[in-house]
Amino acid sequence: MVKTSAAKTSAQAKLAVEEAVGEVETEGMPTAPGQVPDSQAPGHSVGGQGATGFAGGSQGTTSDGAPGYGFPIQPMPSPGGAKVLAVTNQKGGVGKTTTTVSLSACFAEMNLRTLIIDLDPQFNATTAVGVEARQLDTSIYNVLVSDIQIEDIIEPTAFKNLHVAPSGRNLANAEMGLMNMLSRERQLQQAIHQVRSEYDVIMIDCPPALGLLTVNAMTAATGVVVPIQAEYLALEGVEQLSHMIRQVRMSLNPVLELTAVIIGMYDARTKLSREVAEDVRRHFGEKVCEAYVPRAVRLSEAPSHGQPITVYDPDSRSTKVFRELAKEIIDGAS
Repeated sequence: MVKTSAAKTSAQAKLAVEEAVGEVETEGMPTAPGQVPDSQAPGHSVGGQGATGFAGGSQGTTSDGAPGYGFPIQPMPSPGGAKVLAVTNQKGGVGKTTTTVSLSACFAEMNLRTLIIDLDPQFNATTAVGVEARQLDTSIYNVLVSDIQIEDIIEPTAFKNLHVAPSGRNLANAEMGLMNMLSRERQLQQAIHQVRSEYDVIMIDCPPALGLLTVNAMTAATGVVVPIQAEYLALEGVEQLSHMIRQVRMSLNPVLELTAVIIGMYDARTKLSREVAEDVRRHFGEKVCEAYVPRAVRLSEAPSHGQPITVYDPDSRSTKVFRELAKEIIDGAS
């Protein structure tokens, strides 16, 4: 019974993601005798519930002129304010959290007001900046599924210009809570809009999956940063990620773009690292950052001390590389 329920929930979540990015096909499906096809029914929207997850809505456009489905049509927030970057890759262990925290610390060093949004139920980005997630009563989960405002859960850190909207273990239940919500894929976008003018950069640490949490991150973001390890099967799943970026841009967020691809765990002494870097550059071209993040023990140690690498080892090669990456990304971000 438990396995059946879990499988059903997983299938519902997958369907919700497909509907959110407009991938569910209903045209041409067989109908019972005398039944009107959904595509001809009044108020029909692509994907049944459409981009806002509201059944029976109407097709229209956003304020930016992009196609939108469902009712009511949600206007895009003003492009002013913080640059919002979603750090994502559905593969686990590629350095998403390390990239998010290290870049955020570098932006803060550049005197940019920086907010980390920890959208991963493992809450590693929260603890990596010295905030103890287990001791908090509220987290980004409460913002997504209830009426709590994001400014009420933001925590300061010990580092100048750096704040965090913490995660918690209950975030693992967020996708179930979002599935039946109106505008489910825009919950994070609406929350960020409340504080966007207070920051220069907002970094979203995404979970290692292309689910509703990642769709929320991409809908809220102006750009996507993709960390890729210089190891075997580095490009596995990248086409699926690229497809989701295109779908979100087309259906939900017309300003979204691939901002940067960061090659990590790079060791210039090995043939594999060099070959993977070449493959990634062939695939992504100029989107690949010039600086490569080295394989380094100190970089792996920093999170366990609740410090970004810029504080834990400010003179390290890793710190130098992330400072170069931060400048490269902030100059090229939307």
